Formats: sequence, C-alpha cells, structure tokens
Amino acid sequence: MSGPLAGIQVVEVASIGPGPFAAMVLADLGASVTRVERKGGGAAVVLQDAMLRGRDASIALDLKQPEGVEVLLRLAATADVLIEGFRPGVMERLGVGPDECLARNPGLVYGRITGWGQDGPRAPTAGHDIDYLAIAGALHPIGPPDRPPPPPLNLVADFGGGGMLLVAGVLAALVERAESGKGQVVDAAMAEGAALLTTMFHGLAAAGLWTGDRGANLLDGGAPFYRCYLTGDGGFMAVGALEPQFYAALLSGLGLDGEDLPDQYDRTGWPRLAERFAAVFAARSRADWTKVFEGTDACVAPVLAMSEAAADRHASARGGFIEVDGVTQPAPAPRFSRSQVGSPVGGRAPGGDARGVLARLGYSTADIEALLGGAVGGG
Repeated sequence: MSGPLAGIQVVEVASIGPGPFAAMVLADLGASVTRVERKGGGAAVVLQDAMLRGRDASIALDLKQPEGVEVLLRLAATADVLIEGFRPGVMERLGVGPDECLARNPGLVYGRITGWGQDGPRAPTAGHDIDYLAIAGALHPIGPPDRPPPPPLNLVADFGGGGMLLVAGVLAALVERAESGKGQVVDAAMAEGAALLTTMFHGLAAAGLWTGDRGANLLDGGAPFYRCYLTGDGGFMAVGALEPQFYAALLSGLGLDGEDLPDQYDRTGWPRLAERFAAVFAARSRADWTKVFEGTDACVAPVLAMSEAAADRHASARGGFIEVDGVTQPAPAPRFSRSQVGSPVGGRAPGGDARGVLARLGYSTADIEALLGGAVGGG
C-alpha cells in the first residue's frame, strides 16, 4: 500500500457517476476500497471504465436477503468509510442505513451522495447533473447569449460539486474522528455542491461586477481576451489574458501591439476587439499559433481534444496521464512529497473476489459456499 490514505478501509456500495469517482479518488490516495455490486445487475459496470480503477476487491450482494445485509454490515464493521449513492431512504429500507452501520461500528464515516440531499421537497425525485446545475444557478451563466445554456459535460455537479465534495467531507470527518473517536454521516448533495462552486460569482454580482446577462461578463466569453477563437484549420485557441501584462503579450503575439485598438477594459470596444482577434486567429493554423505563444505569458493555449491531451509536452513531462489495462487516463492527483501514491490497477471483475472477502470477514468455508449459492454472487 502507498499514498497518504494507506491503511484506510473503504466500502463502496456500487452506484454510477459521482460515487465511483469519489471511491476512485480515495483509492488513488492509497485507501483500500472494496466495491459491493448488486447481485443480478444494478449499477452499470464496464471494466474499461477508468473510474473503477484501484479497487482491492469486488463482491456482489443481494441486499434483499438477510444474509446479504449481514455481509454488508460486517464489511461496515471493519471499515473506516462507507460510500453510497442511492436515493434517500433506500439504504434504510434495506437495513444498512447509518443507524445500523454505526451501531456495528461507531467510528464509521458514512458518506452519502445524492442530487438534492437527504431531505427537502426535491429529495425523493430523480435528476441528473444538468438538473442540479439548473436549480443551483450554475447553468444559466454558461454559454452564448443567443442560445440555450449548453451542458458542461457532467463535470460540475457529478464530479466537482458531487464526488469531489464527498471526498472532502469524508476526509474532514476522518480528521475529526481522530479527535472525537466517533464516526458520522456526510451528506453530499450535488445541487449544493454545484451552488458552492458559484460562490465567487455571487461575490462579483454583489460588488456590481457581474450581470445576469450571459456572455456579457469577464469570465463567460463576454471579454474578447477571455474566450476561444477559431483557427484557420478548424481548431481553436483558448485566450485568458486578463492581466495587463498578459494582454500586452497577447497583442504582441497577434502582431497587434502597434495597432490603434480600444483599451482592454473598455466594454464599448469589446465587440471591435473580438472581431479583430477573430480575424487574426483565423489567418493561421492551431499549430502555428501554438508555436507563437509557447513559452510566453500571453495565457494562450491550444484547445486539445481528450485524445490529444496525454501527448502534450507538459503532461508528458510530469506524467499527467497513465495507461491502465490499455486505457489512457489521467494519473492520480494531487502529488505528495512523502506519501507518494502508487500506480493504480484496473477494475476488478464484478463480484470476482467474493470468497476472499467473505473469508476476511470470518465466514467458514461451508458458510461461504452456502452464501455463494444464495445472497452472494461472484467467486
């Protein structure tokens, strides 16, 4: 084992999206993660899913059978953390909610991730990333003003405001447990996490520095020096030259430093600047512009496809991408000076470690064989 979380035992009740992502991050940091699949189906499982990397074991349980419930409770009794992503009340109805698990293990950190949280008027209803963003006020500011807001993949609510925030909550609860000796429930709601990510913009709005008009602000594409431009070969260059010295480097790279142009922060001149920048960028290829701005402080970068990102010279120099079971994917992050993380292994076969998990929990050989014919799937 390696990484700062070496020795921490995590039980992951299989789900999709932010739950597996949170478990992946914990595994990347050195935690030992046992994934509990639903016997007979349930959460979508694809072994090539990069988010399933790093698990130590997989077992499939039928939680509608008492024997399956007992196995999960025994897992919880030996764990530091349990993560689940069902709708509110489901784990309670199955008999593996916080009360039952904390009764077996008072030091357990019970991490729950949902769209809306464990209570409130929307808590029982379904939703996806785009819905949580919409209600959180995080979707409206995104995109051009003349079209509906585009979904920013499912990065913001699922993984940023959901999975990553659950990891932060779990780690905070583990730190607190070191003082109190007690576990607790961590309730991570993706809608609240997405809203949390907009905190800076609420502050800007309160200061009169952000309007409700999409595409009219400094960081939403309204500023001609903070947006993307089409190049002559159909590629794109991302421009983020906010500070005056970086803006000067941008103008120099574009060959516009001697041209009579509106001042950088003169909003009335932004349309003219945008038109001029667009025309210049369109005259050369993405590769040409990459060479022009490489090594400068203009804050200009080529917009790379995911398939290109791993080959970027900076990512290559730092080992920012790795290959696991033939799948190129981002390497564990962040980096640590002492508690270095190891290279993650690929996903486990669903339920494939059942015998080993049950033996670790103290079941006899006869009991294991009986369970494998009933409440436990796998081998």
